[in-house]
Amino acid sequence: MRNGYYQESGLSKSIWSDADFDEMGWHDATVHGMSVQPTNDILPRLLFDLDYLVRWVHPIPPATHFSFWVSPATLVFEDVFDLEGDLDFKGLALDLEIDRVHRLVADDTRPNFSHVPLWHIEGHAFELKFRASGFRQYFRQAPILTSRQALPYAERGGCAFTELGFS
Repeated sequence: MRNGYYQESGLSKSIWSDADFDEMGWHDATVHGMSVQPTNDILPRLLFDLDYLVRWVHPIPPATHFSFWVSPATLVFEDVFDLEGDLDFKGLALDLEIDRVHRLVADDTRPNFSHVPLWHIEGHAFELKFRASGFRQYFRQAPILTSRQALPYAERGGCAFTELGFS
């Protein structure tokens, strides 16, 4: 990454946060792992290991299929509470892909929590809702141009929750 910018993929930095939410999109990001991590504070953290699609590349004729700039990433939500969700796997496929992530204003009468956003992760076979103060997303490797939306396990470095952006 030269001068803090990975030009070919369009990725401008290797660590993003909820301040960048409006610029981000998780559509078709593959989730490889999820972890609830206790902290020394009262509220735990919620971590996701995912393949984030940095950019979709339109096909250039005669090609007919998109290609993708994909990077393994760790998405970390802080101070998580009120976690609820559903999994709905039918058949043999156990793929978890995110459709979209929503940041909503919570309707909460508890005075100390009314300012904490409600996060809603809609997936193709799952759904999660929870409250969290914010998030950080760490791109662990420079994006790779590929014809698939998820990287092979070995190429992405296995399943990891590393909180360090590539340089």
